[in-house]
Amino acid sequence: MLKFTFLLRKTMSLSPSYQKFKDQIAAVLDSERLLTNPLQTLAYGTDASFYRLIPKMVLLVHSEAEVVAIIKAANALNIPLTFRAAGTSLSGQAITDSVLVVATHGWKHYELFDDKQKIKLEPGIVGARANTFLAPHGLKIGPDPASIGAAMIGGIVANNASGMCCGTAQNSYKTIADIRMILHDGTVLDTADTESVASFYETQAHLIEEIKDLRHTIVTNPALEERIRQKFKIKNTTGYSINALVDYEDPIEIIKHLMVGSEGTLAFISNVTFKTVVDEKHKSCSLLIFNSIQDACNATILLKSSPVAAVELLDRDSIRSVENDTEAPDYFKTLHEDACALLVECRDNDKEVLLQKQQQVKAQIVSIPTFTDYEFTSDPKQYYFNWKARKGLLPTVGGLRKTGTTVIIEDVAFPLPQLAEACVALKALFKKYEYHDAVLFGHALEGNLHFVFSQDFSNPKEVQRYEDLMAELAIIVVDQFGGSLKAEHGTGRNMAPFVEKEWGAAAYDIMKRIKKIFDPKNQINPDVLINPDPKAHLKHLKPLPESHAIIDKCMECGFCEPHCVSEGLTLSPRQRIVIAREISRLEATNDDPQRLADIRKDVTYQLDETCATDGLCALACPVHIDTGKFVKHWRADAITDTQKKVANYIGSNMASTTAIMRAGLKVVSFFHSILGTSVMSSISSGLHWISGGNIPKWIPQIPKGADKIK
Repeated sequence: MLKFTFLLRKTMSLSPSYQKFKDQIAAVLDSERLLTNPLQTLAYGTDASFYRLIPKMVLLVHSEAEVVAIIKAANALNIPLTFRAAGTSLSGQAITDSVLVVATHGWKHYELFDDKQKIKLEPGIVGARANTFLAPHGLKIGPDPASIGAAMIGGIVANNASGMCCGTAQNSYKTIADIRMILHDGTVLDTADTESVASFYETQAHLIEEIKDLRHTIVTNPALEERIRQKFKIKNTTGYSINALVDYEDPIEIIKHLMVGSEGTLAFISNVTFKTVVDEKHKSCSLLIFNSIQDACNATILLKSSPVAAVELLDRDSIRSVENDTEAPDYFKTLHEDACALLVECRDNDKEVLLQKQQQVKAQIVSIPTFTDYEFTSDPKQYYFNWKARKGLLPTVGGLRKTGTTVIIEDVAFPLPQLAEACVALKALFKKYEYHDAVLFGHALEGNLHFVFSQDFSNPKEVQRYEDLMAELAIIVVDQFGGSLKAEHGTGRNMAPFVEKEWGAAAYDIMKRIKKIFDPKNQINPDVLINPDPKAHLKHLKPLPESHAIIDKCMECGFCEPHCVSEGLTLSPRQRIVIAREISRLEATNDDPQRLADIRKDVTYQLDETCATDGLCALACPVHIDTGKFVKHWRADAITDTQKKVANYIGSNMASTTAIMRAGLKVVSFFHSILGTSVMSSISSGLHWISGGNIPKWIPQIPKGADKIK
């Protein structure tokens, strides 16, 4: 730990206000959790998005009391704060150039109660882990995002996550039971605690009245109220969850539901209570191939009223990405360009009922021809392949992209009757702007489409191409189809400039008032979700320089982190890659030699010496990156020619080397028996001091237990 302690003492220079804030927080957090050095601020400040801001300070908080103290100090000094858990957010919700407050370790407590019908979870619990607590009872949490194996509860709630099998009925908004939060002034509200609620009414009477006035503004404007209701009939996470203002009258219920999807811009979430949902024991699925997107979408409309758990759409490009898989059927390669697939899933706790559901599904769409016959399967091998074909789309594009480009995944939603026409329009848009690797897929049952493509941000021409794409996308989604620009990934920095376009001036004004009520100084995750800059989505773009063949395909998604044994001690695999890339960038550009030198001083312990190189990260990585293998290459590159010669000599002369070491230990043991432990320790300490901690290799050091060597 000597190296780690030294690393934490070395800091970046701070402005007077930030230095004062740091001095105050030093009384709350120990030095190992108050980070200001260049390596760690960059490593912890990175999220899964294609944006980058480097925080001045990272605070690793372990308790609510620490968060309250931090919020109060920041409020007094006008210091902006951004809260984060796993950082799997895709649209830049979890980055800042101010102070980043990370709530992961120390936030793992949970409680099952009300006969397992509710589960209270702290924000640092991974979504999949929450489901392991519930699985023995045949239950799960409602949200099931594709990132559930890495995304934490704090982000799942803050982004109103949904997913493949939950639709809108079981998303975070619909299944939230209670929430405990800390507001901008340090006030704590626990909606499950009657005393906390009563105190809140007394101390925050003005805020309560503001919430009531907001609701009054909406319900006395029938056109606005109807627009809100219509917009949330499909998936929608663009802007704040203003449906709370029409769904509920009680101010506490409104506040509770406004926090869902607020992306950390209104308060810090200490814990949430979900209503649990049934996790059916028996599952089956079928991959249906249709002759066109229109047929697939028409089938989806019919399936909406059938007993299905999920209906996932895969366009022809999506199918092409998996057609070379060894388990893929041969006919995949023969499909024409208009073909489209639907992955349909049925679930039930009763096998006989499951079979009945399958027959109902078949009967529902019998009028629409399919390219081949199909059957539902529960066979693990076939079931796994079908879902791999769907879930493997992000890594397929991510793994094949050109070095230096980033992989972008966005999601939109359309009214279901217009889904087919919208699919055609999106594919034409990608063709127009020459995004030839774009694939289109998504939760068809909810009119929710994802698209994935690679993007180069390294030159102005490419940035302009992206800007043009996004501008026309907004026109297609909003003006042409009346859809949602964000369906389930949260607004973030990428869609913040388009919130007013989607919602209109009246609804957008409601959202600005919400931000003002809960964050009057605009210090809680500013510029996310509400951002008046029309070019905000084109700024602070993350550089992805070429670094090493093993890691160049990394998307920095963070899926690896829950599997890393050194995460929380030093760096996770994602953070190691971030640092390696930054070193490569700084070496190539030579634009900040001092920063490069500072990072290099700390990198050996952080990146190299504490990596277990066990390859566990590769098991969870969407593009199968083994960061441990990369670290081995890093170590090999760092070895000098002399060290290599010594290592080769030792390896070739192991018997004599062992004999020399045994003799050396016996010499140490002999002097130890004569001089005693205290004298030998003093000699050892003196040698350590004289050498500055680098004891010459020819001086034997006293190993633990040397007095017991025979």
